[in-house]
Amino acid sequence: MHLLMILIVLAVAWWLRCSWNQPQGSWSLRWRRSLFLFLFPPLLIFMTAIAVLCMGTQGQMGGMYTGWVSYVLALLFLVFFALLCIKLAFQGLQSVKSARNCSLVNLGDRQARLLQTDALFAGQIGFWQPELVVSQGLVQTLSPNHFESVLAHEQGHYYYRDTFWFFWLGWVRSCTAWLPNTEPLWEELLVLRELRADSYAALQVDPLLLAESLVLVVGSSPVLSEICCAALGSSSVGDAYGGRCLRLEQRIEALLAPPESTPEIQQSWNGFILAFLPLLTVIFHT
Repeated sequence: MHLLMILIVLAVAWWLRCSWNQPQGSWSLRWRRSLFLFLFPPLLIFMTAIAVLCMGTQGQMGGMYTGWVSYVLALLFLVFFALLCIKLAFQGLQSVKSARNCSLVNLGDRQARLLQTDALFAGQIGFWQPELVVSQGLVQTLSPNHFESVLAHEQGHYYYRDTFWFFWLGWVRSCTAWLPNTEPLWEELLVLRELRADSYAALQVDPLLLAESLVLVVGSSPVLSEICCAALGSSSVGDAYGGRCLRLEQRIEALLAPPESTPEIQQSWNGFILAFLPLLTVIFHT
């Protein structure tokens, strides 16, 4: 019975991921739909594995006997998820350690780590309290006004704690790479993250200046680990040039368009309650 429950949950998770299509509508709608389809299937699988583990290898459920196969399968799932979390946490700590090896400089009323490279880079690196990291090339190349727009964008990432939330979303991405549309949904969430930081910055600086800064910086940033990093020119390591141009075009269009309400990543968690339904099956196990 437990094995049947696991197979049903995997089928539901697969079907939900296959239902994703190209993003349309407002930011709020795109956030809700993309975040739900990205996060709900793995959460459903995770809760099912915990439920099977709690019920054990003995007893009956719905008049059917349970066995060790489903138990071992659930245990392997959870061990796999835990090992991936440990691996990503270690890589994130390495990124933070590398950032803290950079010299600390004052940028007006802010402090930042200075990356010794001619490439144009600005990003927040860390977990809940990330540090601003800028490259020497960025400081030397951009005008004061453009540089201020870049700092405003990075302040948006700090305000929304993007490095913290996207560490966990990145863990989900690694755990469910085998599910359909994992990468397209991840790319969509990255785009929305950058659009949100752009919107935050546009309230403090001229949106046109920020759009010009995007053109200068995006695509010229050094390849750094995405883990615990939210950068102005954020893109996947394997990202194609055409994909970068499309996302840059979306961001510039959004900056030049009338402002739209900014969504919160923490919104609309009520729908995720359904993912905890597998835990209720424990009471039917005897």
